[in-house]
Amino acid sequence: MKNLYQNGEAVTTTVVAISGDTVFLDLGLKSEGFLDKAEVTKEDGTLSVKEGDPITVYFVGSSHEELHFTTKLAGPKANKDVLLNAFKNGIPVEGHVTQEIKGGYEVMVGTTRAFCPYSQMGFHQKKESSEYVGQHLTFRISEYKNDGRNIVLSNRIIMEEEHDAGIEKLAKKLTVGTNVIATVISLESYGAFVNVDGFQALIPLSEISHARVKAASDVLQVGQEVKAQVIKADWAHEKVSLSIKALEADPWEEAAKQFTPGTKTEGTVARIAEFGLFVTIAPGIDGLVHVSKLDVERNTNLRKVYQIGQKIPVIVDSVDSEQKRISLSPVVSSEENDIAAEYFSSQKEDDGETYNPFAALLKK
Repeated sequence: MKNLYQNGEAVTTTVVAISGDTVFLDLGLKSEGFLDKAEVTKEDGTLSVKEGDPITVYFVGSSHEELHFTTKLAGPKANKDVLLNAFKNGIPVEGHVTQEIKGGYEVMVGTTRAFCPYSQMGFHQKKESSEYVGQHLTFRISEYKNDGRNIVLSNRIIMEEEHDAGIEKLAKKLTVGTNVIATVISLESYGAFVNVDGFQALIPLSEISHARVKAASDVLQVGQEVKAQVIKADWAHEKVSLSIKALEADPWEEAAKQFTPGTKTEGTVARIAEFGLFVTIAPGIDGLVHVSKLDVERNTNLRKVYQIGQKIPVIVDSVDSEQKRISLSPVVSSEENDIAAEYFSSQKEDDGETYNPFAALLKK
């Protein structure tokens, strides 16, 4: 059978089937391509591909009308001619890191000794240099000189390519609006980092719940699975933000029905500002008691009068669900206003009646 491919030629194809020790590849021909299953088997025994997945392989030869491919060259296949071909065609090679030497590592590719600089070993979160010794890793040949006596390898290039391919795949899957299952991996002051298909995303503190959350640890714990929605995806900088509250009912949708003007309730002081108090009257619902409605003198420091977490009875003055605003008044002040209004309506202006100190006080 005449070869349709050159040795070392890269072919992007599709996995047709996986049976026994062989992965069958679709070549668009009467015959199929063959790949050793061991090449796509992870250390834990699981496969890195499944039927229908795309895969890039390299042609290494044919026998008995079978076309054989590899994802990387290793072992007895890696003689000098093969390594030269791998260098020219960018075919990955598998090497055994034998020891640390000056400036990097000695790596055996088959029976050929090669060198990998420290800077070209690992990617992103690197291990301690000694941890690489003894490992079987995948490399790309970056230099091939002196008839194969000087071979320089890069593991980093391989890892970068795998990372970029993974990011490209995730970018298609994790689009804005997509719902995902994520696992909490760490809790920070500004939110929670979660794992989504091997990618680290952030759930900002403000996106954990409609209710006010002071600390992520108050609501979440490491190892917990949560349902969330992708709300921002910046794949150029590999930053993705998720929201748990996006999948919860918005309490403001019912706020207008639940809190009609005149409704009396007890709230909790959530924030204190110069212009008034923000009071939580339901999970995720804060209203404002303006300083003008508080029984305090002008320029009073409200933080010296009120405390976060303090209970306070209030009455709803108005609700704007679209702007998510509720205006509140202290119940006591409202009642005093009603008493004053009732008293004034019963008085006659300049009627010459005996001086009433209570009325005079109210008129001030």
